Amino acid sequence: MHPESTIVLVLVASAPAPIPHQWRRPVRQRSRLIRRSGPPHSRVEFAHQSEQEFARFLDYYRIRWTYEPVSFPIAWDSGRIAEMFTPDFYLSEHDQYVELTTMKQSLVTPKNRKVRLLRELYPDVNVRLLYRKDYHQLLGQAGYGALGVQHLSKEDVGEILISPVELETRVRALGKRISRDYRGRSIVLVGVLKGITFFMADLARNIKVPFVIDYLDLKRFASSQPSERVRVARDIDYPIEGHHVLLVEDIVNTGLTLDYMLSGLKQRSPASIEVVTLLDRPMRRLVPVPLRYAGFQIPNEYVVGYGLDYRELYRHLPFIAVLKPRVYELVPPAKASL
Repeated sequence: MHPESTIVLVLVASAPAPIPHQWRRPVRQRSRLIRRSGPPHSRVEFAHQSEQEFARFLDYYRIRWTYEPVSFPIAWDSGRIAEMFTPDFYLSEHDQYVELTTMKQSLVTPKNRKVRLLRELYPDVNVRLLYRKDYHQLLGQAGYGALGVQHLSKEDVGEILISPVELETRVRALGKRISRDYRGRSIVLVGVLKGITFFMADLARNIKVPFVIDYLDLKRFASSQPSERVRVARDIDYPIEGHHVLLVEDIVNTGLTLDYMLSGLKQRSPASIEVVTLLDRPMRRLVPVPLRYAGFQIPNEYVVGYGLDYRELYRHLPFIAVLKPRVYELVPPAKASL
């Protein structure tokens, strides 16, 4: 699936009184009008490498996008436009604008101001500001990060967000609720490898209705070639047509992976399909996804433990803890034992 090759003009709701009538919709961006129509990014003039990498990330998940599609007037002087704001990306299938602020920390404050003005003046426009920390976490979870990470370090792990007792209590409650909702029916538990290993085992022990267990795995973005798209590395074996499916996730962030998996599973005509996730981080969401059951809502931090890893490390921790940014922000950590 290729991004749109035309400029997207999105009509927005009428703006507040100070906005001149003729400027109540975005303006066609007149710089960098080149759009992709060939191989990935061959005809796009990105302002920074981070934008190119983000575009490749979207391509991998088959998300249709347009680069710098429109400019929104956000300030006026004597009836003339004094300032405009041009979001970096538009995801047309989800009606979502994305602005990256990943390189210069000095840009964060002015971009925050522009995004705030945009939301006030155009309340029907959905815009997401992706901070530097968000960007590093996004790439870290996709397999990028400090290549020198080979050992554990006590100093790498920060605050413990969820204790072993809290995990046990919440997983038991989820199992009880699922058992109640599916009383009189059998279900197919489809676990998304590998982070669900601990959660899946504990959840299954607390479900009191008949179930079948199967697993699904996707090829990691970091190990893909530029022309590759997301694909299933390990498919389920059990035929789910006519069955009730419960997709088991460890954590839901952007929603891109989950959206892709749900689309594929729905094509197999299950009787129903729902999602249970141990952790939900809604502030990172790029595309909307339905979550029937969620264990914990967590802040915007990179977390490890209880099966969740960073470069295959930290899975063994019996709790959910924050991984310090210096680990995944491409800075080799100190090597010690944990």
